[in-house]
Amino acid sequence: MNSAANLNVVHESEAQRQHARVKLPGRLRYTNAQGERIDARLQDVSAGGFSFTSEKNTHKIGDFHRGQLQFQLDSLVLGLDVEFQVNAVQPEHNRVGCQFHNIGAREAAALRHLISAHLAGELVNVGEVLHILQRDNFTKARKNGAGGGMGVFGRLRAVTFSGAIFLIGLAAFGYIGKSVYGLYFVTHAKSAQISLPALQVTMPREGSVQALVQPDGVVEKGAPIATFTTSMLEMLKGHLNDDQLEPSQVEELFSREMQGTLTSPCNCKVSRQLVADGQFASKGDVIFELVPQDGVATVSASFAYRNLEQARPGTPVTFKVAGEDEARHGQIVSSALHDGGLSSDIRVVIKPNETLPASLAGQPVDVVIDRGPSLGGLVDQAVAAGR
Repeated sequence: MNSAANLNVVHESEAQRQHARVKLPGRLRYTNAQGERIDARLQDVSAGGFSFTSEKNTHKIGDFHRGQLQFQLDSLVLGLDVEFQVNAVQPEHNRVGCQFHNIGAREAAALRHLISAHLAGELVNVGEVLHILQRDNFTKARKNGAGGGMGVFGRLRAVTFSGAIFLIGLAAFGYIGKSVYGLYFVTHAKSAQISLPALQVTMPREGSVQALVQPDGVVEKGAPIATFTTSMLEMLKGHLNDDQLEPSQVEELFSREMQGTLTSPCNCKVSRQLVADGQFASKGDVIFELVPQDGVATVSASFAYRNLEQARPGTPVTFKVAGEDEARHGQIVSSALHDGGLSSDIRVVIKPNETLPASLAGQPVDVVIDRGPSLGGLVDQAVAAGR
């Protein structure tokens, strides 16, 4: 076999026609550069151009003309306005080949319909051509063709927009995930506050009270916190016999008053004053509630009864004191029904891991029980399983 390359062989894709040529009966009418009106018979027509018969040798390759292709349809003449350029002249055959330029969408659609119908052997009527001219036979051109891409700013804008959409989607996914996590794994206390063991200062005698310190004030042990005024009769009650309790003496003793002082039993902070200044109080009535400054503060919280299993003793909790940014941690040490009876609330006592300042007594607290999976716990379980 001869292995030498045959240079006379041409692949069919290099020689095949771009458009099918058909011999449609029609005419070409246009005005040449010399002002002559040309009326010539069409030889063949394709989607890319046409050829016509001309006995004159005045045509030159490259000449550009505007004219009209006319086709007979029923009793009407279809005229298509076209722009064309001469690209082939064959004087021996009286043939001039032309190529379309800037042909309109409607003209191209009508011409393709005529060619397709001719190749299929179908008859073309006016109604079909009008229908073809009315409808949109072409798709929109793409903004970025095959030969050109987006510029630097276009790419940057596209990347920025895609990044923004991704971040919005990520934020939405995170929000939904957090909401679902909080719904199934997080339990919030209905209410909570920091508590300290309170001491009560009671009224030793019947009389009126005048406070010497303001609420939330700090007093040292033995310091006066209030004065009380009582009658002499109240002071001597139990020390006089019946002979000494004559009406005149009782009236005299009742009109005479004595003052006493209430002192602080510890280095305390005044939590509440239960009897207003100048108000009468009976013996044994609680006048002040004091909070020791060296007491150990705990957190008292209230949970719904349905959270009994979650709020059991030994459960770790996280809480945040009002006005603080950092969260604190602790553990539930006891739980009981509210007010000691049948109730829909559970009262728990939380011992903080770190000592709380006594100055925080009475501050509201947000208590959270997180039962969700811990990443550290998962890692520990994986390590234990590997061992």
